[in-house]
Amino acid sequence: MSEPEPLEIKQEQEEPQHQENKEQKQKEKYEKTKLQKGQTESSKQKTYKKKPFSCGTCGKVFRQKRSLISHLSTHTGKKDFSCRTCGKSFCQKSNLTRHMMIHTGEKPFSCRTCEKSFCQKSSLISHIRTHTDEKPFSCGTCGKSFRHKSSLICHMWSHTDEKPFSCGTCGKSFRHKSSLICHMWSHTDEKPFSCGTCGKGFCQKSSLVHHMWSHTDEKSFSCGSCGKNFRHQSSLTIHMRVHTGEKPFSCRTCGKNFRQKRYLTRHIRIHTGEKPFSCRTCERSFCQKNSLTIHMTVHTGEKPFSCRTCGKGFSHKSNLTRHTNIHTDEKPFSCRTCGKSFRHKISLTSHMRAHTGEKPFSCRTCEKSFCQKSSLTSHMTVHTGEKPFSCRTCGKSFRQKGNLTKHLSTHAVVKPFSCRTCGKSFCQNSSLTSHMRTHTSEKSFSCRTCGKSFCQKSSLTNHMSTHAVVKPFSCRTCGKRFSQKGNLTSHMRTHTGEKLYLCGICGKGFCRKDNLFVHMTTHTCGVSYVQPVEMASFQIAS
Repeated sequence: MSEPEPLEIKQEQEEPQHQENKEQKQKEKYEKTKLQKGQTESSKQKTYKKKPFSCGTCGKVFRQKRSLISHLSTHTGKKDFSCRTCGKSFCQKSNLTRHMMIHTGEKPFSCRTCEKSFCQKSSLISHIRTHTDEKPFSCGTCGKSFRHKSSLICHMWSHTDEKPFSCGTCGKSFRHKSSLICHMWSHTDEKPFSCGTCGKGFCQKSSLVHHMWSHTDEKSFSCGSCGKNFRHQSSLTIHMRVHTGEKPFSCRTCGKNFRQKRYLTRHIRIHTGEKPFSCRTCERSFCQKNSLTIHMTVHTGEKPFSCRTCGKGFSHKSNLTRHTNIHTDEKPFSCRTCGKSFRHKISLTSHMRAHTGEKPFSCRTCEKSFCQKSSLTSHMTVHTGEKPFSCRTCGKSFRQKGNLTKHLSTHAVVKPFSCRTCGKSFCQNSSLTSHMRTHTSEKSFSCRTCGKSFCQKSSLTNHMSTHAVVKPFSCRTCGKRFSQKGNLTSHMRTHTGEKLYLCGICGKGFCRKDNLFVHMTTHTCGVSYVQPVEMASFQIAS
């Protein structure tokens, strides 16, 4: 019974030895395979690095002689392959073959995920990355990644200030040749890419591609935060910054940040004063192209956007959108300080400056500041003397469109707004509202400097100039300066001797209306003269 024990021990000793031999053989096999693989890769690298054909112009090297011959045509400009349909020429036959698919509509390469088709295999490969979110090309400077190598190459220019491509017409410089080509069409008005559905023309093919989505209801890209849908991945990427608060584009001058590069480009023009978009009719210049487009409707009178409720026409879609809120009476934007509500966010933003006292828009001539950009634009006409708005009835010109609108009511026969106290009629409701304060003695507008109150905002505005140190209006005869142009006009009559205001009783003339009112007390036995409704007691000299 004691004999089996040595046998069992022997078997246990033989089993580890067998295992060691097996592991040794596997190790030898692995080393042999690794060596063979290394030799193969080394051979491949030698073959890969071998590019014996070099271009004498730019130094680029090629593996095959035919590739070098095709490349040389890029330097000579020779284009031997022409399209029989449209006549466009190409350096290489392969480019012509790809181009022909545009005319035939052939798209042999299809995406298995969304079934979208493409003319070229490279386009399909690039498209597939939109599903996988793969971005294999990274910038060595900032680490930003891209789906396409061409996008990385374009991005690399953003780290340099180099702009090697210049426009021969206006001198503007660009980082990319394609940008220069697109820009050149702005001088020729050429729009080679047309929409087959509505016929609208575009300078760039990418703009046409984006436009084509407007004819479909397809919005494949959804926001995970709010559920909003978008037609383009780029639009979704920009939208996501609303939720994250990311503003990657910074102004080097003032440090202000922006969500989109185009907003930064537009902002920089405030510092440089650049206005690249000019009107060919009146030569007025603008910072933005859409501002020029809106301005052109002033000359054409075109108002393509109409309100479905009242039929009023507008030259711009945004104006129509704002107008429609009048019919709904909806005011979703409220001021947290005073509770006042507004239909538009921009109106609330402007209103908030009344509480903060912020005046971000300054005049470079007299340094006067304004809460709104439109107020600055209107103010600038004081220095330029420009009066672009003319009355067709009497020819009188005005600096602001609102003043022309008010003036036109003087030609109107009908005055529908009447005062219940004295019976005086007005063309505008705002004029009646201002007039009513003369009966109620209400003075809603107060000066923050001296506390004086006024019935009308315009009177307060005129009064504020008396506190201003700057007096921009000067007399050319004696050099005396005035804060208001109206005071300068009255002062000029002291030099010319002109007396516009005549007393209807004795015929005596006066330079100023208030002097006439003082004079009228001599006829009323010292009682203060009150201007009558019909202006019967004095006349203006003709």
